[in-house]
Amino acid sequence: MKAIADMGMGELAAYVCSHLQRKEIDVVLTGGGCVSIYAAGKYVSDDLDFIENISSGRRKLKAALAEIDFQEQGRYFRHPETKIFLEFPAGPLAVGDEPPQSLKVLSYDTGTLVALSPTDCVKDRLAAYFHWNDLECLEQALLVGRSNDIDLAEIERWSKKEGQPGKFVNFRDRLIHQ
Repeated sequence: MKAIADMGMGELAAYVCSHLQRKEIDVVLTGGGCVSIYAAGKYVSDDLDFIENISSGRRKLKAALAEIDFQEQGRYFRHPETKIFLEFPAGPLAVGDEPPQSLKVLSYDTGTLVALSPTDCVKDRLAAYFHWNDLECLEQALLVGRSNDIDLAEIERWSKKEGQPGKFVNFRDRLIHQ
């Protein structure tokens, strides 16, 4: 097994996800960690955000993570061999006001990772842009969109439902013309 200090973002996420799955804690990677994986190295996150599909309780999560030397520090979990920390935002798993359309299973030598699909990762980032005018998240959505096959028609449908057709047009135009 590769040392945690030598694991890349995807490898570490898969290692954690697989360990938690063995402990019957069902998680999905979201947020900047997804962007890091899908943006082909053009974005680096400091953390991995996992959302539990069904909450197992903080005590069970803390015990499972302690088995692989992640210790709770405030709302995060840290490991002495990596600067990447873990966060477990409250569920339910959603992109804006909807559940994700699909999840993607990624395989690494360190395990199997369940993550938002590239399309839903874009929607997750656009939600912050739409609702909080977070321009960094817009840039992250563009990085993912440029590096992956995404369903632009689905993102447009979702954007209209979120009440943000104008900001979608800005995203689409920048995606296509840059």
